[in-house]
Amino acid sequence: MMTDQRADTPADNHAAHNANSPSNPSTPTQPHDAASPHPARRSFLHAAGAGIAASLASGAAFAAGTPSTHANQVTLPAIADPKTDAPVAPPDANAAPDQRIGFAVVGLGHLAVNEILPAIGQCKYAKVTALVSGDPIKAQKLATQYGVKTSAIYDYSRYDELANNPEVHVIYIVLPNAMHKEYVLRGAQAGKHILCEKPMATSVADCEAMIDACRRAQRKLMIGYRSQYEPVDREIVKRVRAKQLGQLTEFVACNAQTTGDPSQWRLNLKMAGGGALPDIGLYCLNASRFLSDEEPYEVTATITQNRSDPRYREVESAVHFILKFPSGFTATCMANYSSHESRFYRLMGTTGWIEESPAFAYEGLMMRYGTVIDKQDVIIQPTLPPVNQFAREMDHMALCVMQDRTPHTPGEEGLQDQKIMEAIYLSARTGKAVSLSPPASPTRGPDPEEEHF
Repeated sequence: MMTDQRADTPADNHAAHNANSPSNPSTPTQPHDAASPHPARRSFLHAAGAGIAASLASGAAFAAGTPSTHANQVTLPAIADPKTDAPVAPPDANAAPDQRIGFAVVGLGHLAVNEILPAIGQCKYAKVTALVSGDPIKAQKLATQYGVKTSAIYDYSRYDELANNPEVHVIYIVLPNAMHKEYVLRGAQAGKHILCEKPMATSVADCEAMIDACRRAQRKLMIGYRSQYEPVDREIVKRVRAKQLGQLTEFVACNAQTTGDPSQWRLNLKMAGGGALPDIGLYCLNASRFLSDEEPYEVTATITQNRSDPRYREVESAVHFILKFPSGFTATCMANYSSHESRFYRLMGTTGWIEESPAFAYEGLMMRYGTVIDKQDVIIQPTLPPVNQFAREMDHMALCVMQDRTPHTPGEEGLQDQKIMEAIYLSARTGKAVSLSPPASPTRGPDPEEEHF
């Protein structure tokens, strides 16, 4: 299953579903807006000021740039014939442990336990220095595995105490969608940079509040669009920019899987903000935008929701939408919670096509492209070395902190997708095409630094 399973173990799921319940002491009772003059907030900030200052001072040590890893570089003599075999470049050397950026992982569900924490071991510039969970036993087990101090384990009621931990520079939020806003605002107020899982939030207003809070706190905000850092997708972007497909004409994408357990939070409208669209359809939507480097001006959509099925009493099981772009390029996208696992996309142009199948998954991605060579139709399947997408994503965020750069997928990227998703739902409700306004400024930052990966 590729669904980004965040905070859905019994303890974390209980905390997620009861985040606003006064009877649950491990989670906040109300969202904390960074701009609100809450008395407890003022008291906390006064008490934590020294801790925030220490954290910022620690972070300033990285501002000069990437740690010097040249002295640690290992180069081996070539053993293959360079005339016939592709060269193998040595990997970039890792930064020393004390030079890496410390991450606090918030929410220890399937995604964090199965993907994010194991990926830390493959990071070159990031390390885990704190854990936040509603399940202290699970948190302690994971802390033991990944070398996190017992003093750096927090429950949700102590989340704000991250401000006092100078070893935490970035907070990675891996919580149910509806909880993103609160924990981004509080994390920024605590003086930490933020990496937030996708979808960014459950409303445009929440996305805008998250961007504003991080801007006021002068903290970086990155949304976890791992596909934009993955080497197969990066290679496709390069080929599109080099016009190897000619003028782009069409994009077709599908992301499908079967979904069980009707009680899980992603089938709860309030917690998830929707069903198949924000969870897995977002991959298709975002890919159409970042691969084409265009923004759509119109969307037409339909949704499927069988309310007699207990899984879909609140959210859609499937969504189909068509995006139109100013150049004449179109994107036809499908996402389904009730189909056998199927993930692919094909990007077509006037002189060739390129596809990824499987696509969107955590591993095993494959690319093929078709074109004409010497007046013959040719299909080529390059082989790219496998990498850990989450490690690349976290290393990019770490480098942005070290170099004081804007992340490639900042909050504005998540905001734009949320605007389009709301238009998709509107089109499905009304049965009409919905016009889309272009973003006021670019939604993506500089490309990831390939030489560091």
